[in-house]
Amino acid sequence: MTNERPHRLYAKGRVLGFKRAKRNTTEHTSLLQIEGVATTEDTKFYLGKRVAYVYRAKRVIDGSRIRVIWGRVTRSHGTSGAVRAKFRSNLPPRSFGASVRIMLYPSRV
Repeated sequence: MTNERPHRLYAKGRVLGFKRAKRNTTEHTSLLQIEGVATTEDTKFYLGKRVAYVYRAKRVIDGSRIRVIWGRVTRSHGTSGAVRAKFRSNLPPRSFGASVRIMLYPSRV
């Protein structure tokens, strides 16, 4: 009982980029691929869930160099399990390909 690993309260995901057309990019909407999600039906569980993009900065603020940009999953995108998310401030382009945490709250179950 004491050697149990702590349970993760989030699902892992990747930032694919911004929602875009051939020439126009929509920076306020990001595309995410959630680990283990492959269809539009699978994405329904994650709609409304909170997303955290955690990164390290150069300057120390309040004793930490770790920063977070919070967002929320808004809807699915396409048929291969990608989702759209909106963040409080737009994600920087250096976040493309980086990992995000999809929190398992708020729960709609």
